[in-house]
Amino acid sequence: MITTTLKQLFLTNRLFWMLGALAALFVLSFAVPPLFVIAQILLLLAIVLIVLDVWFLFNPSVQVAARRRTPKLLSLGDFNQIYLDLQNRSSILLTIQVIDELPVQFQIRDFVERIQLPADTEHMLTYPLRPTTRGEYGFGAIHLYLNTALGFIERRVSVDAAVTVPVYPSVIQMRQYELRAFHRVAQFQGIKKLRRIGHSYEFEQIKNYVRGDDYRSINWKASSRRAELMVNQYEDERAQQVYSIIDKSRVMRLPFNGLSLMDYAINATLALSNIALKKYDRAGLITFSDVIGATIKADSKTTQLQKILSALYKEQERILEANYELLYHAVHTLVSRRSLLLLYTNFESRYALERVLPLLRRINKFHLLVVIFFENTEIRNFARQPAHTLEDIYHQTVAQQFLSEKVQMVQILRQHGIQAVCTSPEDLSMNTINKYLELKSRGLI
Repeated sequence: MITTTLKQLFLTNRLFWMLGALAALFVLSFAVPPLFVIAQILLLLAIVLIVLDVWFLFNPSVQVAARRRTPKLLSLGDFNQIYLDLQNRSSILLTIQVIDELPVQFQIRDFVERIQLPADTEHMLTYPLRPTTRGEYGFGAIHLYLNTALGFIERRVSVDAAVTVPVYPSVIQMRQYELRAFHRVAQFQGIKKLRRIGHSYEFEQIKNYVRGDDYRSINWKASSRRAELMVNQYEDERAQQVYSIIDKSRVMRLPFNGLSLMDYAINATLALSNIALKKYDRAGLITFSDVIGATIKADSKTTQLQKILSALYKEQERILEANYELLYHAVHTLVSRRSLLLLYTNFESRYALERVLPLLRRINKFHLLVVIFFENTEIRNFARQPAHTLEDIYHQTVAQQFLSEKVQMVQILRQHGIQAVCTSPEDLSMNTINKYLELKSRGLI
């Protein structure tokens, strides 16, 4: 049973308007005496209505319940649905104003929902939250402000619903890209279905020829013995090592749509690691800046994805420059066999790339290195705007030069045999997965 205290009672605007009108009527009654009697009658009626409203609201039979349902963890950068279950257990219609105490990280101070609940009914409210930083988010109490049809008095009911929910790298995005990558019908946009090239695959079995099979796979010896066409069937080579290397230096602190570039790299790493493990490859992780951060040796155990997720959850950006010599020694020590290395970083100038290019070439000599960096979408959008003045032409010329320099960086990397991907932050996961599937289809890993 909900106890009644003075802290639960509030006066509404309707009551203040009514009292103001009565006060004006009493003032007018000094000039027009007959109005004094009418004012007294109305004041008595108002007192009766207020008493009735208090009795209806604070009657012991008036009971409401509220419950918040949240996911076990929230996904970084995604819209996560939060559910509020409300129940009116009384026998009267209630108008309820719902205020939920959201985590301080969202800085939302005006969250209010207003609904009407008939007697003995339930209602579910839903609202989305998009966290932009990893960590623990604390929800507070749920406050319900109850009104009857009279609406003169408001009663507050607070439900203790304090809970802490962690925000992890995007699990929602990981599942979406898993569905796209493994769906047999190519009805999703983004993930490409690539034709296998060559025969750098493991032999699986010999089967009967079916129309559409590659005639180059025909096994002539088996066909002569069976007197019918037989073909060799291959499967993707398994147990290849795929390392995601995340630069967490100051160049990855740049914001885009509420998230830093490092957060986008973290979400892409989780999605790619999941698909690599589903493809029976081994997924690993290395983070670095001026020091080496998390290092997880590539493996295909069932607990590997959870280890990568936990490590990504704890990573934070650093304010110093990245030490690529340190990265080279870490890769040389940790990665013992030829592997696919996906390096998430960012180069804002050609000079920044050329400074670390010798070390990237040394790494690429022993492994298949893919350098993934970011396109500046703000400059791209600015360069596409029409120019009206001479100053606009000058600014857009500089923006076009900056964009062309990004294209040149991709060409420089490819000239030295290094795979490169320049992508916008929102397309990072999709383009990274496509690159992995492309390299796998070409038998390069």
